[in-house]
Amino acid sequence: MTDLIGALSEAVSAAFTASGLGPEHGRVSASDRPDLADFQCNGALAAAKAARRNPREIAAEVVQRLTGDPRLASVELAGPGFINLRVSDGALAARAGAIAEDSTAGLTPVAAPRRVLVDYGGPNVAKPMHVGHLRASIIGESLKRLYRRRGDDVLGDAHFGDWGFQMGLLIIAAGDEDPRWAAVGEDPAGRADDPALADLDLAILDRLYPMAAARAKEDAAYRDRARRVTAELQAGKPGYLALWRRFTEVSQVALERDFHALGVDFDLWKGESTVDHLIAPMIEELKAKGLLEVDQGALIMRVSRQGDKRELPPLLVVSSAGSAMYGTTDLATVLDRKTSFDPQLVIYCVDQRQADHFEIVFRAAYLAGYAIEGALEHVGFGTMNGTDGKPFKTRAGGVLKLQDLIVMTTDKARERLHEAGLGAEASAEEFEDIARKVAVAALKFADLQNFRGTSYVFDLDRFMSFEGKTGPYLLYQAVRIKSLLRKAAETGVAPGTIVVAEPAERDLALLLDAFGHAAAEAYDKRAPHFVAEHAYRLAQGFSKFYAACPVLTAADEASRASRLALSATTLRQLEIALDILGIDTPERM
Repeated sequence: MTDLIGALSEAVSAAFTASGLGPEHGRVSASDRPDLADFQCNGALAAAKAARRNPREIAAEVVQRLTGDPRLASVELAGPGFINLRVSDGALAARAGAIAEDSTAGLTPVAAPRRVLVDYGGPNVAKPMHVGHLRASIIGESLKRLYRRRGDDVLGDAHFGDWGFQMGLLIIAAGDEDPRWAAVGEDPAGRADDPALADLDLAILDRLYPMAAARAKEDAAYRDRARRVTAELQAGKPGYLALWRRFTEVSQVALERDFHALGVDFDLWKGESTVDHLIAPMIEELKAKGLLEVDQGALIMRVSRQGDKRELPPLLVVSSAGSAMYGTTDLATVLDRKTSFDPQLVIYCVDQRQADHFEIVFRAAYLAGYAIEGALEHVGFGTMNGTDGKPFKTRAGGVLKLQDLIVMTTDKARERLHEAGLGAEASAEEFEDIARKVAVAALKFADLQNFRGTSYVFDLDRFMSFEGKTGPYLLYQAVRIKSLLRKAAETGVAPGTIVVAEPAERDLALLLDAFGHAAAEAYDKRAPHFVAEHAYRLAQGFSKFYAACPVLTAADEASRASRLALSATTLRQLEIALDILGIDTPERM
């Protein structure tokens, strides 16, 4: 189903072609001056430069060729060669009617669906998630949902950090803490069902890890001991594997809880350990391909290219001590994904500060033949900052745990709901569900309304408002339409044929038409803020429409049916947009 921008672009491109000019000049966009026109085309200026002609003359020819198109109420020449297009009420009504009948509410599918894997989340085993994991989780989940909605075959992978030096640190810290856990580690049977492991929970791991990490920085002997244990773990020592499995088990339970509370769910719970068995044969393969060289006792892979503005360091594949490195694991992960899913695109939703690391790994993967050039993409993002402009911290200056942020935000949602007099008729259970959805909407929309590459200031009081550009405001508008539809059903009013006559009806129909374009922009640029912006503008547009155009008290039956259909279509599109953002709407407030 073609949106108005697409249909009009085809018509204007045909007019340029008929004038002997390139069809690329016919691109139509939403008007910068909606008071003058719905859409505009500025291609005559570029066409004139290429053809060495007067831009107004070219624009006048195009206007003449478009005059009489039944979809257009007016086509006007403006300024040095701008073409202003105003859509007819009939064309707008027909387009709104098509969206009303479309199960996707105007969301156009991709022409050629692909297999896409989104790598996001990235939590470390044995450590509770903190606010630093929030953006990767929120943005990655939204991209996964967007790509699925447009027809791609998509998998989301949490990609645990579960197989490195931190595991060795935890094993020796646990053994020093309790002789029973030390005994598990030395048990040659590696009994994962040892009763002593039941007492080893995430709270204990969360306490032990920072202590062990701090000691390793100061105590060389402790650090060397942890390295030896790490090597023995990775070599398959049964007792250490039993402890490691307990670490991952209790961690995943907590991670699933926190992720699910945010409306984030993964198809794959793979980690660095998943590819450990691939590393040794991969290194041999890289050697056979002549891609590795010895440098000061280490094995490296050079990835710099002629023409680079700055030289990238090589990928350190094996350290001088004989250990596989972090980048080696990432390279093996590319290989594992090729074997198991063969994705045509892998999106790594990770902090922008990791850009160089991923560029090095991607180039290595291309050289090794594990991925086609361009199939691996780092989608970076900025930081979530406090009102002081610095990365978000607790009042005591520590890193805020994600679970604490969720609790804090939900508490604030309850407070705001009570202040606004909302949810008063709900049962206690329903009220809690509403508060949770309001909290998640506030957290997610606060993030996703910004371009992912920028940092933003997190202000809970502002983002929890039911007014302005916030998640709670969007939920309120959705619930408002649901209430309207319930009243209509109770009074026997049913949606009917959409007719566009009033200015507010025109504006709302144009906003409904813009959804497909916004989703395509978000898809192409890996930027969910285009969908967030559309959801906000649509909610605003409905609010203005509702104030200007009575629905259930309209003067005649046809107007009531038409406006109710516009309302129902707006709700469906708004809920689809919010679902792409990972936001659920309650039935009432």
